[in-house]
Amino acid sequence: MTIQRRTVLAGVAGLAGAGLCAACGAGSSLRGAATRRGTGGSEGASAAARPVRSRAEEVVHGARTARAVALTFHGSGDPALARRLLREVNAAGASITVMAVGSWLDEEPRMARSFLDGGHELGNHTQNHRDIDAMPAAASYAEIAQCAERLRKLTGTAGAWFRPSQAQHASPRVRAQAAALGYRGCLSWDVDSLDFTDPGASAITRRVLGGVRGGSVVSMHLGHAGTVEALPSILDGLRGRGLRPITVSELVGT
Repeated sequence: MTIQRRTVLAGVAGLAGAGLCAACGAGSSLRGAATRRGTGGSEGASAAARPVRSRAEEVVHGARTARAVALTFHGSGDPALARRLLREVNAAGASITVMAVGSWLDEEPRMARSFLDGGHELGNHTQNHRDIDAMPAAASYAEIAQCAERLRKLTGTAGAWFRPSQAQHASPRVRAQAAALGYRGCLSWDVDSLDFTDPGASAITRRVLGGVRGGSVVSMHLGHAGTVEALPSILDGLRGRGLRPITVSELVGT
């Protein structure tokens, strides 16, 4: 099925330092139609030793005709809040996508299985959540690769999706590096809850429900009490509009 995306127009060249570094040629990033299948993930031999064979696309939202949305969460913070949030979404029969920070998984390794066992999806949100677009190429590659390895060790797969840290949109170089590591795409969003500013549950609910529509990808965060408090109202509001919260991979596949 056709989905709406920012199409990555990037060329790849060279190696730098310890990691694979991708330099992209000129071109614009346009939202267009593309069709893509499969679950992605980086398996097998080290991607650092392989040439780049594909270019990751940036997913901003799914098809606007979809009667579903993807609630995505930057994965770090107080594990007690994460468990509370997990109970809320499980009770509602919703599915979410958690873009996990590798250093958080090092501290809370059980959280990975907690989300997967609940039928949710895990992706890569870098190892240390630094400004990835501002890093040297070898360092940005390492941020993606190290988190991928944490995910693979804990779950058997590096996940299908990569989300850049401290940026809504990945740079061309980072998109190419994510592709080199086997990622299906770079995950952006079209609705930002701004929950990380801790505006309160009512403000988070209004912002999400005020911007969401069919196919939306919503950016939210674990580790914020207001997000957990807002979630029941958000889920009720989505249900009232006939919008079902599903994983990003499900949304892209619809």
